[in-house]
Amino acid sequence: MIEENINKKTSKLRVLVAPLDWGLGHTTRCIPIIHALLNQEIEVLIGAEGPPATLLKNEFPLLPVLPLKGYKIRYGSHHFLLLRLLLQLPGILKTIRYEKRWLKKIVASEHIDVVISDNRFGLCHPAIRCIYITHQLYIETGNKLVDFLAKKIHYWYISKFNEVWVPDAKGVDNLAGKLSHPIQFPVVPVKYLGILSRFSFESQKKHIDLLIILSGPEPQRTNFENIIFKQLKALTISIVLVRGLPGNNKQLVKGNNIKIHNHLPGKALNELILQSRLVLARGGYSTIMDLAVLKQKAILVPTPGQPEQEYLGKYLYNKKLFFVSSQLQFSLERVLNDVQQFNFSEINIERFNIEIPAV
Repeated sequence: MIEENINKKTSKLRVLVAPLDWGLGHTTRCIPIIHALLNQEIEVLIGAEGPPATLLKNEFPLLPVLPLKGYKIRYGSHHFLLLRLLLQLPGILKTIRYEKRWLKKIVASEHIDVVISDNRFGLCHPAIRCIYITHQLYIETGNKLVDFLAKKIHYWYISKFNEVWVPDAKGVDNLAGKLSHPIQFPVVPVKYLGILSRFSFESQKKHIDLLIILSGPEPQRTNFENIIFKQLKALTISIVLVRGLPGNNKQLVKGNNIKIHNHLPGKALNELILQSRLVLARGGYSTIMDLAVLKQKAILVPTPGQPEQEYLGKYLYNKKLFFVSSQLQFSLERVLNDVQQFNFSEINIERFNIEIPAV
């Protein structure tokens, strides 16, 4: 029925939401945006494939998902990350060109009125309103010259859109520091949304000692998972591990005190975090937003070779919002001991209320 109706123009506004496929963070932070659009009685269509499409189908089973291939970027050794990304540049540019062709067809066939693109450069169209979502107005690469060039290129792509939505607070009490609050802004209007999270806070009894949430691009997600698995047997505390692999049905058994899930829907993961005394997770920005909304004490382990996560880790550690540990020579037992001495600052989520503009 949905497939029969999406080709018919209605009086309702039709909005296409399309997240980047580098990990699932870009996808999860689109969930509250989609809810806000639906609350405005707007027709929403999703552009995605692979794990992002699977996750959004589970969250919104009645919404049409249009196949849109991803960038499929892979992160190798952190020592050669920049070289590896440069070698993938032709493929990135090819995907951007594909996005433009794809969007031109979709706007015509599906009567799209507005596009909301989470970090997908090619999803802009001259005839309709196009919104770009990013928390990285300033791109941290670890090299000042590359930072400068990255900003120039990024702002050039942003200039093709009508406006930018930034998932962070506007003032000094923010979560992304200079990444979301650069000295120089793009030429198009910038709107701060507050924290974008699919989760909501409520007091619950904490009966899980440690919740481990794996996420992020491959192969580093698997690399970290292997490090964790080797060290779990030595622990006797109650542990729940979520692998971050939607669509994967492989069953893993690790011990009586350990429960493993390949993936969990948002509501179940929300409850698990609230029921946990401590969370161990990657330092991706969407994960940080989720943990902040839930006022959750957490250990962040930045993905090796991602200067953005390394910057966020230092920034948030200095603000005492999260404990941070490197993946290099990672010891779960040592980190759990060290975090006991860390004085966490309380997160005031009222300062980060979501404010999604009407489209």
